[in-house]
Amino acid sequence: MSDPAPTSNRAEDGAPPGAPGVGRWGLAGAALAVAVTVALVLGAGSDVYAVLGYPDPGAPTKLGVNLLRLVFDLAGAGCLGGLVFAALFTVPQRGGMISPDGYAALRTAGTAAWLWGAAGLLLSVFDAADSAGQSVTDNLTPGGWLGLLEALDVPKAWLLSASLALVLGIACRSTLRWRTTLVLTALAGLTLLPPVLVGHAATNGGHDFASDGMAFHVVAAALWLGTLFAVIAHARRRGPNPEIVARRYRRLAAACWGVLAISGVISSVVLVPPGRWLGEYGSLVLYKVGLLLLVGLVSVPLRRRITRSAPDRYRGMLRLAGAELALLLVTMGISMGMAHVPPPNLLDRDATASDLLIGYDLPDFPSAWQLATQWRFDLLFGTAAVVLAVLYALGVRRLRAHGQRWPVGRTASWLAGCLALLVATSSGVGSYAPVTFGVHMTAHLLLNMLGPALLVLGTPVNLCLRALPRAGRGEPYGPREWLLGVVDSPVARWLSHPVLASSLLVGSLYALYPTGLFQLVMQEHWAHTIMNVYFLGSGWLWFWSVLGVDRTPRRVPQLARLGVTLGMMPALAFFGVLVLSMSEPIAENYYRTLDLSWSVDLMTAQQAGALIGWLGGEVPMLLVLIVLLRQWHREEGDDDDADYEGMFARLESTRS
Repeated sequence: MSDPAPTSNRAEDGAPPGAPGVGRWGLAGAALAVAVTVALVLGAGSDVYAVLGYPDPGAPTKLGVNLLRLVFDLAGAGCLGGLVFAALFTVPQRGGMISPDGYAALRTAGTAAWLWGAAGLLLSVFDAADSAGQSVTDNLTPGGWLGLLEALDVPKAWLLSASLALVLGIACRSTLRWRTTLVLTALAGLTLLPPVLVGHAATNGGHDFASDGMAFHVVAAALWLGTLFAVIAHARRRGPNPEIVARRYRRLAAACWGVLAISGVISSVVLVPPGRWLGEYGSLVLYKVGLLLLVGLVSVPLRRRITRSAPDRYRGMLRLAGAELALLLVTMGISMGMAHVPPPNLLDRDATASDLLIGYDLPDFPSAWQLATQWRFDLLFGTAAVVLAVLYALGVRRLRAHGQRWPVGRTASWLAGCLALLVATSSGVGSYAPVTFGVHMTAHLLLNMLGPALLVLGTPVNLCLRALPRAGRGEPYGPREWLLGVVDSPVARWLSHPVLASSLLVGSLYALYPTGLFQLVMQEHWAHTIMNVYFLGSGWLWFWSVLGVDRTPRRVPQLARLGVTLGMMPALAFFGVLVLSMSEPIAENYYRTLDLSWSVDLMTAQQAGALIGWLGGEVPMLLVLIVLLRQWHREEGDDDDADYEGMFARLESTRS
């Protein structure tokens, strides 16, 4: 009996029989993206450089910069998407090892990371020449490149992203544990941001809105496109759990589409003032918006239909993915052209010093009325405050729907913490914090002390563990397992040690304010954002580890937590005395550069800030002491009850 002739699978590279040529769709989209990029760059001519005041560097340099940006963004998306798929779309094996399907996605992410890093390294050379109006061939010497690198910020950002991408490439090759992929996924998202935070969006008035909006925009676009790459690869190799993969991708893509729409509108309104929408940059924005609307309006309903009723979900996923991939690639090509064209906002010559430094002007003195009414919504922290409050309320609602009770005090504490975060970053306190030290210390107190204390007292980890469902047997992990993967990780255990958490909390005060670091941080919006993230994160870690009311990776003895709290109080008091005794204003050059229409005596504001930080910081410490003493009293009562029960048990045994 002869062997049967091998069946011919018309689908490409092992794709399901009858599957459409998704590879051809991808190649067509990539070709269109390159063509759009080249056309927009060459069509812009040298007018862009003339407006900015330096010569045209030549077509090779201009095309090299923008085509490398396209490669950089595609590789970054591929790395991020592969990591997201390995972390959130696959079923880990016993012992926390990644599955074969996750390993395949992780290997793809590692390959993309190497390409990502190489593109970033080349961009640090090409962008340096382009930003200086010089041909790249004139700056290939180490001396010429290093000179431009020292003078310009954007090439430094490319170099930083390239370094992080190469670290990701090494880590993806050596990682076999599911929990590590969560860390690498977060690192990949951060690697996208350095060029965004120092680009066109980070200059001139409104750059706080524009740069934050672009950060959301870039991460959402990379997440959507990269996960689409990973889903296509999964469908072509006929990986497991097609229904779950299709459902999770549908939800992720819909969320990314919403974030892209909102962040794109915000950034465009800032970068394109009214009356300039018919210019080159405004027209590109409108084209991009049209493509995104087309992708959303067409693909979202189709994804839902495929998820619910397709008999062969692999074929349905690939049929939709091909067209969606092509449209997203063309949209990315338009984005590359937009990166070459300076937005109208960049050419605004009427910007004030405060516009350039903080993104907006404050014409009035920070009176109590101004602090209460001068709201400017912070896209990062304000959005986080609103989303966290809504998610917590939904969790409580789910518990009650299942007949479970949740203490009202915990809900009130969490919502008060979200309000503190919102006030510190989006109210008049947040608006005036960058321009006067006294208000800054008020915002610092809310972000670093009071807000985290209230949030921790809301015990959000316990709520999530009770409200979120467990992943089914043989299904990819869900939000509950993702949370446990973070909370029970060695990194969380290390960071939540009370001594280390105390060092992070107090050490930042002495490292930031008495030195010149605070002035450097305040001069850049991205650095100011990192500072606020650090304030909130270090405050959360300290209260999370010391209060002991929520699920933590380690259990600290009651006496040790009480001792740490008592040790913190003199450290905070000494910092207040140190700032009060300083003879020169902190960040004097920065505050004078703002050139506001009103003025505050810098030393008076500094002394007020020191008192606010000193006295206000003692309030959360007293709150912690009250909670700890109540816990101690309750534990002693429980021990006494146990002793009495043991005594009566012994008496009963004696009588018998």
